[in-house]
Amino acid sequence: MKSTGWDAVAVARRTALGHNFGPMQSYLDPRSGRTWPLDVPRWCGDAREPLLLTARRAPARDEIASSTRSIWRYAAALPFAPRAPIAMGEGCTPLVERALAGGTALMKCEWFMPTGSFKDRGASVMLSLLREQGIAHVLEDSSGNGGAAVSAYAAAGGMRATIFVPASTSPAKTVQSRAAGAAIELIPGSRQDCADAALAKSAEIFYASHNWHPFFLEGTKTLAYELWEDLGRAPDNVIVPCGAGSNVLGLWIGFGELLRAGHVARLPRIFAAQPANCGPIARAALGLPQVAAQPTIAEGTAIAQPLRLPECLQALRESEGGAVLLDEAEIAEAALALARGGLYVEPTCAQAAAAFSKLRAGGRIAARETTVVVLTGTGLKSTPRYAQMLGLAL
Repeated sequence: MKSTGWDAVAVARRTALGHNFGPMQSYLDPRSGRTWPLDVPRWCGDAREPLLLTARRAPARDEIASSTRSIWRYAAALPFAPRAPIAMGEGCTPLVERALAGGTALMKCEWFMPTGSFKDRGASVMLSLLREQGIAHVLEDSSGNGGAAVSAYAAAGGMRATIFVPASTSPAKTVQSRAAGAAIELIPGSRQDCADAALAKSAEIFYASHNWHPFFLEGTKTLAYELWEDLGRAPDNVIVPCGAGSNVLGLWIGFGELLRAGHVARLPRIFAAQPANCGPIARAALGLPQVAAQPTIAEGTAIAQPLRLPECLQALRESEGGAVLLDEAEIAEAALALARGGLYVEPTCAQAAAAFSKLRAGGRIAARETTVVVLTGTGLKSTPRYAQMLGLAL
């Protein structure tokens, strides 16, 4: 990764503040084993390898700040502690039992977050740690929940945010980011063209991508800690909607830390739910050939080229979980069924409920097992989709 101006600015700011980061983890390329020190901000390896952090164990139970009602109760599980976290009450979301087709499961209601999606976990941690490292202006490419979360947490933390979105994006999808004060740049071409433009711009603005930066996964791993606290143990199964895989990897990382510390006896089985129209991780996990991506109502998981495909497959394999592909009718049916039970969520995350029913029908999970279905975003962001499914004109 080419050295840039913000490297020097960040180092100078840390020196001026006299901040001592102390012993900590390192950036890790999991495919080569190479590491880099954590005290210099970076979002990828020198050859643009996607990074994780080196492994650690979970803190002792008495190190959890139980009086803090947010993900920051798990600050001791992070690579270093920022002096002033950018926090707005994210995390500590409800866990609600519901009967679904095929049995009963626990719904983890992740849309109970400041910006309406699970991505607030990652944005809060990523931007808090980056701000501590001296980063004041961040770049993201996302027209959906990732952009909204980064925009909001940057605003809350007094940081600047620039969000690249495809020029074809509906203006309604960027209103939340614009309202938070983010600078929106419309990029001609496809979603991949938008990502490529962000990569080019990263030489000027620090690329705080929810898909690239390992600090984002340090935020999503708090879901594992929260489920452990909710249940007093690891659940038998966790089913998540999957695009780039940040929840799959967050659960794998978080429960791995808890396992190494002896807090849980085993990893839960992690299952990734993806649309058949765009499900490269699920296809790879199921041993199916890849196909060209098609439009899907589960647009939040429509990631045709996930960066961390090998790591996602490793997480599914090590947890003894798997993947489920869902057609458009199954996704729509699950979304409407959840709504009629009072849970109004994005069709994207309704995939997890549809996957539960298919896994039960196929005998992959048993009725006696504790299964958590992760619902990642509010249906309020998908009003046009619901109108379409209901045959209503807006």
